[in-house]
Amino acid sequence: MLDAVSLDQLRVFIVSVEEGSFSAAARKLNRAQSAVSDLIAKLEEVMGVSLFDRSGRYPRLTPAGQALLGDAKTIVAGVDGMKARAREMSAGLEPELSVVIDAFFPLEAVAEAAKDFREAFPGVPLRLYMETLCGAFQTLLKGRASIGAVPVSPMIGPDLKVERIMGVKRVIVAARDHPLALLEGAIPKRELARHTQLVLTDRSEGSAGRDFSVFSPLTWRLADLHAKRVFLLNGLGWGGMPSHVVAEDVAAGRLVTLDIEDLPVEDMIFEMAAVYPLATPPGPAGRWFIERLRTVCDHDCAFKAKRPYLSAMSA
Repeated sequence: MLDAVSLDQLRVFIVSVEEGSFSAAARKLNRAQSAVSDLIAKLEEVMGVSLFDRSGRYPRLTPAGQALLGDAKTIVAGVDGMKARAREMSAGLEPELSVVIDAFFPLEAVAEAAKDFREAFPGVPLRLYMETLCGAFQTLLKGRASIGAVPVSPMIGPDLKVERIMGVKRVIVAARDHPLALLEGAIPKRELARHTQLVLTDRSEGSAGRDFSVFSPLTWRLADLHAKRVFLLNGLGWGGMPSHVVAEDVAAGRLVTLDIEDLPVEDMIFEMAAVYPLATPPGPAGRWFIERLRTVCDHDCAFKAKRPYLSAMSA
């Protein structure tokens, strides 16, 4: 019998409560009072309980009516939300936004953009993937993500659209008691080769047999940026890191920035961009997310490099 409950009955029930009487509800809904009374009576019949006490001048909710009012509102709101989402999807709004973020991209900026995204598109779930190096491109090219926030690199083919977001500075660091940190002046690259380099890596096919900015034959490879930072702090090697990730460690003296001889400035800046397939450009939600991410990065100088350069990916 409960399958016979209609949304119209539930809406009339809710309005009758909000307006305080059947006659007021009828005026609100532009219906005859008899039609409103009949719908409420049929709802009570189907539910098997009395929703209103009609013994007074105005109908009052019974305990059962009070208990079921919240359920009625939840059902109506859920259906209204589903209808609104369907209308948005028919207008081109994505049912879900999936974004892959490279490990070097500032997570604080992503979190701030995501917070605003939740307010702007409450009905669109956000799925984030965190990948390193070629793993981010693999996620994008295989269609698991519709947008990538990744470094500009030779891996970006003509079938991908690139929109610059920001420049991220990379620094070479080591623990304060590491032998390289104790050297004075610019450090020759031959000296780097005498010490273990901690290299960021991934498990994607695109990285097989490829090295990025590796100066030492002695390498330890880690697929997680946080793990690399912990290893650096523990003096297990030296390596490149995004400046915003190790800024507090450098300021506190836990890590020391290494001055490397003959290392071009442009090799120390990552040009980060929003990347997506030309064949499947982002919809309204994706377009909004890209623009908001760019705005957040433009306004926050805590992790933004002062000068943008095009650069290949690096360890």
